[in-house]
Amino acid sequence: MSLRNKKILITGGAGFIGSHVVRLFVSKYPEYHVYNLDALTYAGNLENLKDVENSENYTFLKGDINDSEYINRLFHELQFDAVIHLAAESHVDRSISDPLAFVRTNVFGTMNLLNAAIEIWKDNLHEKLFYHISTDEVYGSLGEKGLFSEESSYDPNSPYSASKASSDHFVRAYGETYELPYIISNCSNNYGPNQFPEKLIPLFINNIVENKELPVYGDGKYTRDWLYVIDHANAIDLIFHKGSEKETYNIGGFNEWQNIDLIKLLCDVMDSKLNRPAGSCSKLISYVKDRPGHDKRYAIDASKVNNELGWKPSVTFEEGLSKTIDWYLSNKDWLNHVVSGDYQDYYKKQYSE
Repeated sequence: MSLRNKKILITGGAGFIGSHVVRLFVSKYPEYHVYNLDALTYAGNLENLKDVENSENYTFLKGDINDSEYINRLFHELQFDAVIHLAAESHVDRSISDPLAFVRTNVFGTMNLLNAAIEIWKDNLHEKLFYHISTDEVYGSLGEKGLFSEESSYDPNSPYSASKASSDHFVRAYGETYELPYIISNCSNNYGPNQFPEKLIPLFINNIVENKELPVYGDGKYTRDWLYVIDHANAIDLIFHKGSEKETYNIGGFNEWQNIDLIKLLCDVMDSKLNRPAGSCSKLISYVKDRPGHDKRYAIDASKVNNELGWKPSVTFEEGLSKTIDWYLSNKDWLNHVVSGDYQDYYKKQYSE
C-alpha cells in the first residue's frame, strides 16, 4: 500500500504510547497528514505533543471513539487512508473497579471505528489499513517457563485484558467477514517518558522523590517483560509500513523482571541520581494486599517481528530505565502538572478557538 500524501488517523495519540507514535510519524513522514484523535480523559495529555502541535502535517481532533455519529462524520469528511488504533482504557486496577468503562471504550469504541471503516472505505478497501494495538495480557498467565507467541491461545483474567481480547477478535472478524485489511500487534509492559504516574515505574519515581511509600502487591514476585516506549513506537512504525495484512506481531523487550527486583534496581539508581545514601530508597518499600486476578507472569516471544521485519530493542533495560529516570527528574513541571491535574487546562489554553 502506497501511503505518500495519505491521511493517517491515530487514536489515543495524546496518551503515553500514542504521543510517541504521533511525534514519530509527524516528524519522520512530512508527506503524511497525521490526525490525532483523543478524548483527553485522565491520561490524555497534550503537553506530550508540544514539539509537533504547530507542524503543518498535524491536526489534533478532540473526540471520543464511543461517539459513533462523530466517528462516522470524521471518516466521511476527512477520508482517512489508514488507522493506527491506540485509544484504550489500559489500567488493570481501574478495570476492576469500573469494568463497564473498559467495555465501552475498548470494545464498543473499537467497533465504532471498524464500522466507520468498512462503510466509508467500502469502495476501495484494498487500499486501506486498520492497525490495532493490543496487549500481551490477552494471553493470560504463564508458568515459570515458556513465552507467548502469536499462536498462543487467549485466556484473559482481568476485565481490562478481556476487553482487549474482545476488541482483537472483532478486528479479526471484520477482516474475515468484510475483508477489512488489518494488522494486530500485542506488546509487553511499556515504560519511558510521558507515562501517566499511576503505572509502576513513574509512580515509584515520583514517590521516591517525595519520600513516600512504594506499595508492592503480594510478594512482589510477579514477572513482566518490559519494553522501552520509544522502541515500541519504532516497532509500530515498522509494522505499519512493512508488516503483512491479517497478521499478528508480538512486540517484547526480551527483558523479564520480577517486580521486586525491578523496584530494587530502581531504588539503587534513584539513590545514586539523588545523591542519597545507598539503601535509602529501598526502605520505602511496603508490601500491600494483592489485587484480584493478578497474573503471575507474562513473557513475549518477539522473534517473528525480529526475524521478518528486523526489529529489536535499541536499549538494554538498565539504559532505558536510566533514560526514563533522567527524563522525569528533568521534567518536574510536567510531572507536577499531571499530579495536580493542571495538565488538563492545556487544551483550553491552546485550542480554545
